[in-house]
Amino acid sequence: MLRFLGIHNFIIVEHIALEFQPGFTVLTGETGAGKSILIDALLLVLGERSDAGQIRQGCDHTEVSAEFDITGLPRLADWLHQHDLQDEDHSGYVVRRVVEASGRSRHFINGYPATLQQLRTAGEMLVEIHGQHAHQSLLRSSMQRELLDAFSGGSEQVQAVVAAWHRWQTLQQQRTTREKNAAVLLQEQEQLSWQVRELSALNLAEGEWHTLQADHHRASHATSLLEAAQMGVEYLSEYEMAALVQINTVILRLKGLPQDTVIKTVLEMLESARIHLQEATHELERYQQQLETDPQQLQAMEDRLHAIHAAARKYHVAPDALSGLLDQAVSRLEALDQEGDGEALAREEAAAREEYLQLARESGIVRQRAAVALSQQVTASMQMLAMEGGEFSVSLVPLEQGSMHGLEHIEFQVSTHQGQRLKPLAKVVSGGELSRISLAIQVILSKTSTAPTLIFDEVDSGIGGRVAEIVGSLLGKLGKERQVMCVTHLPQVASAGDWQWRVTKSAGSGDSGKVASHIEVLDRSQRIEEIARMLGGVKITDVTRQHAAEMLQSHDHQ
Repeated sequence: MLRFLGIHNFIIVEHIALEFQPGFTVLTGETGAGKSILIDALLLVLGERSDAGQIRQGCDHTEVSAEFDITGLPRLADWLHQHDLQDEDHSGYVVRRVVEASGRSRHFINGYPATLQQLRTAGEMLVEIHGQHAHQSLLRSSMQRELLDAFSGGSEQVQAVVAAWHRWQTLQQQRTTREKNAAVLLQEQEQLSWQVRELSALNLAEGEWHTLQADHHRASHATSLLEAAQMGVEYLSEYEMAALVQINTVILRLKGLPQDTVIKTVLEMLESARIHLQEATHELERYQQQLETDPQQLQAMEDRLHAIHAAARKYHVAPDALSGLLDQAVSRLEALDQEGDGEALAREEAAAREEYLQLARESGIVRQRAAVALSQQVTASMQMLAMEGGEFSVSLVPLEQGSMHGLEHIEFQVSTHQGQRLKPLAKVVSGGELSRISLAIQVILSKTSTAPTLIFDEVDSGIGGRVAEIVGSLLGKLGKERQVMCVTHLPQVASAGDWQWRVTKSAGSGDSGKVASHIEVLDRSQRIEEIARMLGGVKITDVTRQHAAEMLQSHDHQ
């Protein structure tokens, strides 16, 4: 359950630190005092989208932190362990979020940096919030379906149906596209097959183009290269005045002289030059042996170069890209062969359709059972909410072709009086009746929720009198099982709470004069005054106070 909520510089809240108790807590106060701001702050720290407008005027950031006791929530404890976010004793969950005026948002779980999605995932396991406009969304078909699936516990099963539907539709689209483009695909296959055969016959090896160019260049200049190499050998070593002969002569002459430092240095340099010239001569001799002037080999090289050039021009690529082009053509041809297998595609589509139908039938069975139970429970609640003789029914209308969400259309139907025929919810109820039915559904759904903390944000709008008293009792009973919080304007609901907090608005601290929202926990006498205010408006009389005290006392015995 929620143990602590700290709010700093959030909208009109300067600073609030709240400690929560188990049971049913009510938040009351004048309109505009900031009761719902508390819910908004909690939503922020649970992962809702942030807005720079949430930062208190004149401040550079807002910060909200919350602490939960997660004892008895093994699913959340396991999730925290999997993501290395657990605290030391594995029983607490502390979340903090900082939103800066620049729009930057930072999030922490148990002191560790966390993502916004992680805040949302954990928050869904901790808190369930029922908003004040829920009765408006209740008229939407999509919301009716979601409520039934939530009540049935089959939301994950429905997601499997949605996934199966998308797979079936994707395969159906592929088959339809193939049938429409069969002639075009066949033509592309023929072109690719011919291209693969031609490029395979060319058999261009990786790197062959560059090697062939170098070999052709050398072969086409073989005669000139041989002549140059022969001249080099002759001038270096064979002629009478060759370089090596001249250097050897100088070396012999110098060795016959007295060996001073200069002569020794010169001899070392000449010896080095002689060695290099000998190595150069040997290299030229070996090069001569490698060079051949075979006209047939040169012609073969030229024919090969021409064939590669022709293929490159034909396919508008560089010669060295032809091998890659062949790989691409082979891959595309394989893909077309798979797509082109119409029978295999049809079989795959049929299997996907059957999988969807099977999952949708199973989901429909779960929905049907849940529809009966939800209809009975809401009908029973209507009898207590001043709609005696009324009936609520969840209708499952079969869809011949099915849809993304299953084989049936979900429709909430109601009759508000005995003997009245059931009609769609949107066509029958008034605003007040819709509010009561919505509240009944939310209370029923909250009982199926696994979240330990339930928050009702002014869901009792549009009701009053005896109905409001019943609503307060319903929420009070729910508070025996869960931690329940309710923002309310109704004294009948407020008097049912185990705890009551009053939200007020006043000038902020310091000289700024900015408006600030404050929350105080009320004792018994203060609760009487607050409920009397809710009953009597501006002028509070002793009679009103007596009535407020009686309302509190009546719930003490429940």
